[in-house]
Amino acid sequence: MRRMSILTLVFIMVLALLGPLPAASADANFVVIVHPDIAGDELPKVILSAIFLRKAPRWENGLDVRPVDQSMSSPVRAAFTAAVLDVPVHGIQRFWSDEISKGVQPPPVKSSDADVIAYVASTRGAIGYVSATTAVPQAVKAMRVAE
Repeated sequence: MRRMSILTLVFIMVLALLGPLPAASADANFVVIVHPDIAGDELPKVILSAIFLRKAPRWENGLDVRPVDQSMSSPVRAAFTAAVLDVPVHGIQRFWSDEISKGVQPPPVKSSDADVIAYVASTRGAIGYVSATTAVPQAVKAMRVAE
């Protein structure tokens, strides 16, 4: 029997706990980017959600997952949070207030697409999102969000 990866186990647990999530909009106003060391070109939405809720600590290759968010006032943050986490930004603020009280820290926050790109490009295991109108440089890799 093949060993299951930690990410696969997290995926199964999240599905069991949350049930099916609504589909991300096909006209999403964001692009998910990762450090070039991350394999593949697609990430299931449920895994992406688990990553940004700090429920998936490692990539399949063993690297620590290093998510980065945009500021709470950013339109791209609002679009990402609604499409991937299925809550408005104020809902995720409440979630993180509860998690912080349990000792779980939220992802670091960057103030612009350029800052997110710089962080993702320079941090192994990093993942973030930028506006769909932002040019994605070769220093990072765009990932498609799968249902």
